[in-house]
Amino acid sequence: MSWIQTYTGRRVDPLAPDPDALDIADIAHALSQLCRFNGHCRTFYSVAEHSVRVARAVPPEDALWGLMHDASEPYLADVPRPLKERLPEYHVAEDRFMQAVAARFGLPWPMPESVHHADTVLLATEARDLMGTDATTWGIDVAPLPEVIAPWSPTEAEAAFLALWRELGG
Repeated sequence: MSWIQTYTGRRVDPLAPDPDALDIADIAHALSQLCRFNGHCRTFYSVAEHSVRVARAVPPEDALWGLMHDASEPYLADVPRPLKERLPEYHVAEDRFMQAVAARFGLPWPMPESVHHADTVLLATEARDLMGTDATTWGIDVAPLPEVIAPWSPTEAEAAFLALWRELGG
């Protein structure tokens, strides 16, 4: 079997994605169920919530990319940065999948630099608020956001993700 079944019952091959097989409901639901940091944070904090926060931290023209920047993770899993950097084949699969996401949802390729920067700012904020550490201990040298993260439930995160998706014209 070379495919996974999604929340809505679709079949998606993670290593050879068909853009037409991707569904925003699958992405929102799965990201709301995935915990950041492989579950090592103080309390559950979903990738969907992280994505909403990234989307809100970028210029408006890049917000849809901010929301979708982790859209490969429901299919390839959320691999922590230290491990991802040591898995060159994962990068190939992730790039291939994200190109399918861009094609399916009408996003320009490649992902804008503002999204990468906002992702790092959120990482610094999450380190402080969810891991109880300073991101500089992880080699991250950006200032965290001033607001403190109070994590949402998976249901809240999925609803916020889909609401922002609609708001942005997705």
